[in-house]
Amino acid sequence: MNRICSLFKIRYPIIQAGMVWCSGWRLAAAVSEKGGLGIIGSGSMYPDVLREHIRKLKKATSKPFAVNVPLLYHDINKHMAIIEEERVPIVFTSAGNPANWTPWLKERGITVVHVVPNVKLALKCEEKGVDAIVCEGFEAGGHNGKDEITSMCLIPQVADAVSIPVIAAGGIGDGRAITAAFALGADAVQIGSRFAVTVESSAHLNFKNRVKEAVDSDTILTMKNVVPVRLIKNKFFEEITKAESECAAPEEIRRILGRGRAKKGIFQGDLEDGELEIGQISGLIKDVPTAGELFDRMLNEYNKTVKSLQEL
Repeated sequence: MNRICSLFKIRYPIIQAGMVWCSGWRLAAAVSEKGGLGIIGSGSMYPDVLREHIRKLKKATSKPFAVNVPLLYHDINKHMAIIEEERVPIVFTSAGNPANWTPWLKERGITVVHVVPNVKLALKCEEKGVDAIVCEGFEAGGHNGKDEITSMCLIPQVADAVSIPVIAAGGIGDGRAITAAFALGADAVQIGSRFAVTVESSAHLNFKNRVKEAVDSDTILTMKNVVPVRLIKNKFFEEITKAESECAAPEEIRRILGRGRAKKGIFQGDLEDGELEIGQISGLIKDVPTAGELFDRMLNEYNKTVKSLQEL
């Protein structure tokens, strides 16, 4: 049996990423119901909001689910307390040191997965006792690693380096990419950008429509000296680019970034002054299906791709 399916007790090794302002209970429940693993993205939620989403998700599905927790979140102690109280079975951690919370989570019987951008951190995660890792390539949307290693190069190197299950992420949005990830040594895939543009995603319709219009060169990794993030080019991006070209200090970049830029762009639909976080696969996204329709489509694409490869 597939190692990730066995670990998470799911039918298919397809995981929906925990994206801020996109991954609420509706999206997570829809993916879990189809046999994948739905994830609530807690990074944009106050503690009471997180609790509400967990409880609504439990009412919507009896299938396994997870919560993603950025370890740099300012109220992380409250988030972790809620995760324990609400008996969340699986936690994906990111943006921080896995040693800080992995032992605490595992002592409570919670399966732990950590997101990494390179082999060095993958090995560190294995050493600290995580159950699986997500290796996220340079193509991914939102916050990204500074090493700029593409998924094609990262996945096989991480798979060769560790013995725990490897979940591939970054640039995966259809059945062809899922097939490729497995061929490179992954046990499962994590998909963010494609699930962000579905009916159940809590992103604003303006944002979804803008992604539908995107072409292959519309996203870029910027703010590398502060917090690397891949987003669609817009007025906000131009402000950042101008400041960087004038050698602005990191403090000035943070001032321009301000607070709530991602919320403004993704959740409130401000396409000019908001931060429009999305991956490089945005050029492939041309519709807004339900999460279930997308899931079935990707499975069909995967089966067709495997068949065509067998016929070569």
